[in-house]
Amino acid sequence: MSKFIQNNLKPIIKDTTNARIGVITLSTDFTIEQDFRKICHNLPVDIFFNRIPFINPLNHENYLKMADHIPEVSEQILPGQKIDVIAYGCTSGTIAIGEDNVSNQVKKSKPESKVTTPITAAIKAFKKLNLKNIAVLTPYPKDVNETVFDYLSKNQLTVDSFNSFNLNYDSEIAQVSLESLKESIGNIDLEKVDGLFVSCTALKIVDILDQVEKKFNTTVISSNQAIIWDCLKLLDLNTKVQGYGKLFKN
Repeated sequence: MSKFIQNNLKPIIKDTTNARIGVITLSTDFTIEQDFRKICHNLPVDIFFNRIPFINPLNHENYLKMADHIPEVSEQILPGQKIDVIAYGCTSGTIAIGEDNVSNQVKKSKPESKVTTPITAAIKAFKKLNLKNIAVLTPYPKDVNETVFDYLSKNQLTVDSFNSFNLNYDSEIAQVSLESLKESIGNIDLEKVDGLFVSCTALKIVDILDQVEKKFNTTVISSNQAIIWDCLKLLDLNTKVQGYGKLFKN
């Protein structure tokens, strides 16, 4: 063809019927996107991510800085389009900012969206599985852990033991090996508790949830597992997901 000639073709335009999940993830998070893809890859949902500015280290001041960015970051998930559920992907950040505040900030730009967070979802999961006396594992530094402990206590949960890797950066948290996770969990007394809560969207725990539950005869709720489970519940998708813990079987 010596000169450009465009042939105009007529496509068939068809809207998808899949529900839409928007995920706000920290700019420093290595893990939550991968976990959503792993767990939801065969489900009738479309998932869209946007990252919110966050600067390590993990502390209350840096968490609070995210709040003002939430409306804009929410709006930029398919601007002008309806998103059925928006998941704010930070457990300890939600505790610092406040669940209601996170939801209100999202609804400034996406008023029709249902909103969930990892800690919101975890509390729902504890109630669903009747877990009242729990052990906790986090990667956070002490100051952050104290806020998590207080939050769980205010929600009528008894924390039997609180265990931490005491890390300050998401890059470090994402590099905690599965072997280290299993070994650390093995050092937690799980015999006298109803289950284990593993907090933080950056920890790569979902791949071994089934293994840990079977090996230690316990129930594990993790941040990413819980928030994904809650997103599906909010969409009335009750399809059972295999391989990611007891929570998805309920």
